[in-house]
Amino acid sequence: MDKLWEIRTPRPEMVQQLAREARIDPILATLLVNRGIFDPAEAETFMSPRLNDLRPPFALKDAPEAARRILQALVRREKILIFGDYDVDGVTSAVVVHDFLKSLGADVSVYIPHRVREGYGLKPEHVTRYIAPEKFNLVITVDCGSGSHEAVTAAARHGIDVIITDHHRVDAPLPKAVAVVNPNRPDCSSGFGHLAGVGVAYFLVIVLRKHLRDTGLWKNGPEPNLKAFCDLVALGTVADMAPMIRENRILTREGLTLIQSGRRIPLRALAESSGTGYESMDAEGVAFRLSPRINAAGRIDHAELAFDLLRETHLHAAREKAGRLNTLNSHRQRLEKQILDAIDHRIQRRPEILKNRTLVLWDPDWHEGVLGIVASKVVEKYHRMAVLFSTRDGMGKGSARGVPGLDLFGFLGACRECIEDFGGHETAAGLKVRSADLESFTEAFETTVRGKSRPEDFIPRILIDCELDLDQITTELADALERLKPHGVGNPSPLFFAKNIRVLSSRVVGKSHRKMRLCQNTGGRSRILDAIQFNIDPDRPKPEAFSRMAFRLSWNHWNGQKTLQAVVQEAE
Repeated sequence: MDKLWEIRTPRPEMVQQLAREARIDPILATLLVNRGIFDPAEAETFMSPRLNDLRPPFALKDAPEAARRILQALVRREKILIFGDYDVDGVTSAVVVHDFLKSLGADVSVYIPHRVREGYGLKPEHVTRYIAPEKFNLVITVDCGSGSHEAVTAAARHGIDVIITDHHRVDAPLPKAVAVVNPNRPDCSSGFGHLAGVGVAYFLVIVLRKHLRDTGLWKNGPEPNLKAFCDLVALGTVADMAPMIRENRILTREGLTLIQSGRRIPLRALAESSGTGYESMDAEGVAFRLSPRINAAGRIDHAELAFDLLRETHLHAAREKAGRLNTLNSHRQRLEKQILDAIDHRIQRRPEILKNRTLVLWDPDWHEGVLGIVASKVVEKYHRMAVLFSTRDGMGKGSARGVPGLDLFGFLGACRECIEDFGGHETAAGLKVRSADLESFTEAFETTVRGKSRPEDFIPRILIDCELDLDQITTELADALERLKPHGVGNPSPLFFAKNIRVLSSRVVGKSHRKMRLCQNTGGRSRILDAIQFNIDPDRPKPEAFSRMAFRLSWNHWNGQKTLQAVVQEAE
C-alpha cells in the first residue's frame, strides 16, 4: 500500500525563539513546537516533569462524594468490593485501590469478571449471584461501570451503594450511583479526560487521602506515600495507550523510574520472563514486554492471575506466576496468528472488500480474548476501520479499532440501532451485535464511515518531524532527545527524514531484521551510522542505497556498552 510522506513545517521564527529562550538545540526546539509547546517554561516542564506539577484532582466531578462514602465505609467497618476490568488498566486500578484501602485496615475484596464467560462491566447478575449474597455494603468499580445502569439499580434494591470510577466515553443519563467519577462524563470540566482508568483510580485515592488527613488520622504518624503506586499507574497508562501528555506524562515518567529501581518484585519477575532487564525498562518495554503478558491472563484464562502476580511479595513465587503468564502470552500469540492468517486468506479470495473503508468480519471459532489485538493489526496492515466478532450462541462479541484521526466511538454511536451494547474510546471499542444483525451492522457501519470521512483518511501517513542529515547526528543530540521520553499517543518518538543514503553493509539478523551501516551522499565526508530495520522480507535483495529514509534515533544497549543507531521505519 502506497504511503504519504509528510514532513512537518513549523514556523522557523517560533523554533528559533524557543531554541534561544530555552537554550536548547534547534532540532529539539523543532520537536517541541511540533508537539504544541512554544513557551520556555512549558518546555522545561515537559522535558523535566515532576510530581509537584500534577494539578490537584479535587475538580474531578463526584470525587469528593466518593471519598466521603468510602470514609464512611471505613468508619463503619463495612464490606467493600472493588469490581475491575480484565485488562492491564483494570487490573492495575484494582491493585492501587485495594492496596491503599487494605493499608487502612479496610474489609476489602476484589472481583474481576471472566472475559469470555461474563464479559465486560458490572451486571445485575453480579449483584444477585455474588455481591448481595456475600453481604457487601459498597461496590467501587475501576475502569468500568459508566454504562452499568441496571446493575446499579439492582444493587440499590439490595441496599448496596455503588461508586463508579471510569474513563470511557459516556453519554447522559448516568447510572444512579453514589458517585460517578469519570472525567469524560459530559458534565465534568476537570480537564482530566486524558487519564487512563488507573489514573482516575489513583486520583480518587489522592482525594480520599486528603479527607482522611482532615480527620486527623495521621496526626501522630506518617501519611502513606502515594508515589509508591506510580509504577502501577505507569503500567496501566502505557498499556491502555492513553495520551502521553500532562498528568499521564508526569505519572508515567515517575513510574518508569520506580520500575527501573526494581522495587516492585512482580515487575522485576515479569521483566525477567520477557528477556528484558528492568533497569532499562522504558515505555516501549512496558508496552511490548510487560503489558502483553499481564493482558494474556484476562485474554486466555482469568485476570485474577495478573492481579495475584502484581500483589506478590516473594521473588520465587513472582517468578513462577510470571512464567505462567509467559506461557499464556505465547498461546495468545499463536491464536492471533491463526486469526490474522484466516483474515488475510479471506481478503485474498475477496480483494474487492478493500474498496470499502471498513472491514467487518466474524467467525464462531475466533477467540474473543485476542480480537482487539488482531483488529489493531488489521488496521495497521490494511488501513481500514476494523471490527472483528466471535459468534457463538446467536451473539457476536467483538472488538473494533479505528484509523487514526477518525472517531470510531462516534461512528459506532451512529449505528446504535444495530448494536446491543458498546463502549470505548475514539480509536478502540468493544461491542455486541446479534448474529442475525451482523449483515445490517456491516452495511450501516460502512455507510456511516463513508459519509463522515474522506478517501485520503485511508491513505497511511508517515508523519516526519524534520529533515536530519547524518552529519547533524551527535551523541549530545541523542541525549537531548531522551528528555522527550516517555513516548506514546500524543507524544510519538521523533521521526526524522534523510535522503541519498548509501548502504555500506547489510545482513539479516534473527528471522526478519536487517542490520546495516549507512552513510550519506552529501558531496563531502559523511558520518557512518549503525542502523536496524525490523520486520523486513529476508528474501528481498540486499539494498545498496535509499533515495529517502524515515528513521528514529536510539541508544542501543549491549554488553554494558551503548552505541547510537538509527531505527529505520521506512526506506525507498
